[in-house]
Amino acid sequence: MGMIDAPNKVPQHQRFYQQAYAQHHRLWKINPRSNVLLMPYYVLLWGTFGASMYMMGRKILGYNTWFGKS
Repeated sequence: MGMIDAPNKVPQHQRFYQQAYAQHHRLWKINPRSNVLLMPYYVLLWGTFGASMYMMGRKILGYNTWFGKS
């Protein structure tokens, strides 16, 4: 029974997070897997922002499509 006999790792994790937080790291960037989880989010966030700004500029200039002059 792995769950019943598992060692309590909470104190080790707590020390790890408190040490990183004391060095002023953001809480969501402390975990080693944070980049794997956050990178797709950042790509989508900034990609959609960039696409919105691009199309806003084209709309201001009078173009209603992504490419071309129509």
